[in-house]
Amino acid sequence: MTTDRFAVAGQTAIVTGASSGIGRAIAERFAEDGADVAVCSREQDNVDPVAEEITESDRPGEALAVECDVTDREAVEALVEATVEEFGGIDCLVNNAGASFMAGFDDISPNGWGTIVDINLTGTYHCTQAAAEHLKDGGGTVINLSSVAGQQGSPYMSHYGAAKAGVSNLTTSLAYEWAGKGVRVNCVAPGFVATPGVEQQMGVSADEVDREEVDRRIGESEEIADLVQFLASEASSFIVGETITARGVPDVMETP
Repeated sequence: MTTDRFAVAGQTAIVTGASSGIGRAIAERFAEDGADVAVCSREQDNVDPVAEEITESDRPGEALAVECDVTDREAVEALVEATVEEFGGIDCLVNNAGASFMAGFDDISPNGWGTIVDINLTGTYHCTQAAAEHLKDGGGTVINLSSVAGQQGSPYMSHYGAAKAGVSNLTTSLAYEWAGKGVRVNCVAPGFVATPGVEQQMGVSADEVDREEVDRRIGESEEIADLVQFLASEASSFIVGETITARGVPDVMETP
């Protein structure tokens, strides 16, 4: 069996929230396989080192760093314009930008609720709609990042769970609308992954991850990047409108 269908070489991708964690791992994985990537973050200083590291490495893909707040439609349109100008088009959009904080439902202010929904859900809307014309031109892919919190609820993160549930629903709705235009839309819902954000909130260190253990409860960013690359490749051509959960073995299960 050839592995060519699993490749993303020659594609151009936008990866939002790419300054660290899952987003950075996705950008690095794409560039390693020969895709050019536009990496964005709200702060230019945070995303410049990612692009520099990719460009200066022996990865065949090139990288472009763009400062972009996904809640700002004008900034998102500028991101799309810069990507097309630099690389000639867009084949894949990875909506990874997200944010959260822990709080009981009664303690979440309207501003706090709105901020989390804006970044996680409205930001996905902005980026996808802004890139639509270019994705449809080449029959591209959209890969949204949701969370298991959007599937089963998440105490003390109800705002985040609600926003991520919206991302999964948007994925299915848009997949129906755009399938006839040759664009595949899918979603990845990670469980606990050893990212800087999870380490800060949950006190879990990346050093604690053992990739040899099948029943572990926490994963690595690179493992989510593997799945995202698959969904961007021709090997996943029969997968449309799905939310794929990647969480190891859930806590509610016990291995014999």
